[in-house]
Amino acid sequence: MESRPLRYFVAVAEELNFTRAAERLGISPPPLSRAIRQLETELGAALFDRSTHSVALTPAGEVLLVEARFALAALDAAGRRARRAAAPEPRLALAVKADGDAGLLEAILARYASDPAAVPVAVRLCGWQEQPRLLRRGDADVALVHEPYDRTGLDTEDLAAEPRVAALAVRHPLAARAALRVADLGLRPQEVQHYIDEVRGRGQDLAQLLTMVGLGEVVPLLPASVADRYPRPGVVYRPVLDAPPAVLAVAWPQQSRSTATAALVRAAVSVAEEARERQAG
Repeated sequence: MESRPLRYFVAVAEELNFTRAAERLGISPPPLSRAIRQLETELGAALFDRSTHSVALTPAGEVLLVEARFALAALDAAGRRARRAAAPEPRLALAVKADGDAGLLEAILARYASDPAAVPVAVRLCGWQEQPRLLRRGDADVALVHEPYDRTGLDTEDLAAEPRVAALAVRHPLAARAALRVADLGLRPQEVQHYIDEVRGRGQDLAQLLTMVGLGEVVPLLPASVADRYPRPGVVYRPVLDAPPAVLAVAWPQQSRSTATAALVRAAVSVAEEARERQAG
């Protein structure tokens, strides 16, 4: 199956109107209609229920839309990765949130640089939970990402599971306690992850978020390593004993056959294992 009919199909499926889909594609409606008919003949299934007034997806069309979007995204991503690999000086793109490496990034890069398969690394700093999208688009080859995240089309290895701490303004009533529980924050266990994501997303970066903490505007739940790496006047960190851990993983596209990508994954896993052994010892 060629990519062009799939792109035509996706346009019609999203517009549910052949005229608008044709305008979007820059072609006229008749050849678009013929292409869809040919695709249906090839598949042996109707993809649309057509009437004089409406167009709707059939069950087969609904299934194909999901698969076609994924296939076309993978094809576009493959092109981006191929162009990057063909550059005069190929680089491996590593996506990571600026404060989202559990303190492992420098050690991972140093370990990776010693591998014979290594190529120069371009670290792409990204937004909260942006890494999976960059991997699927082909804009990154590897990523360090915290749970939860969309694993569609990705392979992953967990690297670290850190306890959570609450970041509090020094004048906050809970700051006087040595340790907290999620109930102290007015949360039930099933609400914690939503709370973490909601509050964490309020700051563009950790510096902004901690400024908001110091002003008493938010109380985020953060990985424990943040407390050591980002001390701030006016902010205290307190362990939250029953909060779910902050799980950091390394992720890469399932279809990747890059030896450079595999080398970086090996480096990340090795460095994380050594860090766990040091903590246990």
